[in-house]
Amino acid sequence: MKIADWQDVTAEKFRQEILPSGQPAVLRGLVRHWPSVQAGRTSPVEMTNYLRKLSTGANVRLMTADPSIDGRFFYNADLTGVNFETAAVPFPRVLASLLENLDAPTPPAIYAGAISIPEQLPAFGQANSLPLVEPSVQPKIWLSNRVTVQTHYDMSYNIACVVAGHRRFTLFPPEQLANMYMGPLEFTLAGPPISMVRLEAPDLVKYPRFTEALAASQYAELEPGDALFIPYMWWHHVESRDRFNVLVNYWWDDMPAWQGSPFWALMHSILAVRNLSPERREIWRRTFEHLVFSGGDEALAHLTDRQRGVQGKPDPQKAEMIRNAIAKMMLHGGG
Repeated sequence: MKIADWQDVTAEKFRQEILPSGQPAVLRGLVRHWPSVQAGRTSPVEMTNYLRKLSTGANVRLMTADPSIDGRFFYNADLTGVNFETAAVPFPRVLASLLENLDAPTPPAIYAGAISIPEQLPAFGQANSLPLVEPSVQPKIWLSNRVTVQTHYDMSYNIACVVAGHRRFTLFPPEQLANMYMGPLEFTLAGPPISMVRLEAPDLVKYPRFTEALAASQYAELEPGDALFIPYMWWHHVESRDRFNVLVNYWWDDMPAWQGSPFWALMHSILAVRNLSPERREIWRRTFEHLVFSGGDEALAHLTDRQRGVQGKPDPQKAEMIRNAIAKMMLHGGG
């Protein structure tokens, strides 16, 4: 199913209609007015010159791989490593590598992502701004040739703006988690866990439930000037279609950072809960349901606000108390 298209999206329409829907949305032509998009439409050389003039020249993380991987960054065959190499290189060198390989018959895979624009291109945001997000949200820039970013999720909202090249996004809702065949949590390609299924050629014998995920998937084809809103925790697979691609994205969350990451709570639960006996796991499942997943209202109704302690309305002080208690337990082997 195609992701729904939205035209002439304003900040008000985004905040009142698109964001609350919890559904992905193609924001057609949202950033077509950006000078960077105009440069990208002209030519890769013009795009490169535009970015080079703004760059501080600082190092960025560059991922490269042999042409034999066909642009698909992934693990090696036995999951002991990855099929690409990484190096810290000056940003202008990334631009040069992309230009040098534009006409190569079998170019290497080239990919540099999540580069902080305020740090690398401090003047970029003045002419290429996005009023849909708060000014405090710091954009990232991504550059590549024809590569595939394996299906993964982000623990945030995301607006991805295509500046140069064409991209195909395929999205899966969070409830398809069990059908995505998640890879290792602690050994990932670039941060978040990924799906182990190759979207373009899925092995349905090895990953049979992936057919259910495919039935629930949504896709979009984006060109320069288009943007895509990806809701919280939606899985997404990204194909960069051209020899020269540039994307700018904005990650943000409406939860305060001091509350901590649910991902680390998950990791601790795997350690402390998952390997209990079935009887104990059931006890803790009910405990979590009562105190955490229910929202806590009924569980705490018999206590006054003062009596609720760390279970009460969260604030930075309570968060610090909990973190200190957990750190002390972990330090002494009580995790």
